[in-house]
Amino acid sequence: MGKSFCLVAVALAVLIALLLPPLAFSQGCALCYTQAAASGARMIRALRSGIVILIIPPLLMCTGAIALAYRKRNQFNDAGKLVKPGTDW
Repeated sequence: MGKSFCLVAVALAVLIALLLPPLAFSQGCALCYTQAAASGARMIRALRSGIVILIIPPLLMCTGAIALAYRKRNQFNDAGKLVKPGTDW
């Protein structure tokens, strides 16, 4: 079961990788670019600050998750903390 699951996961990852590039290229459409360029310096500054503000929460969440995983990495491997069978209630 483990080998077939791994094969399905790899196939799914390849399929997703093949389907995502058209979606990524659609983000640079000419209409969006011309509207942003024609909006003026004040709107461009607001757009740039909005991008920075929107990137901060995901960056902090990812950093926190990585720090938490790093701190808890040996929690289940420590021999002194092993729970005896029948005493985990």
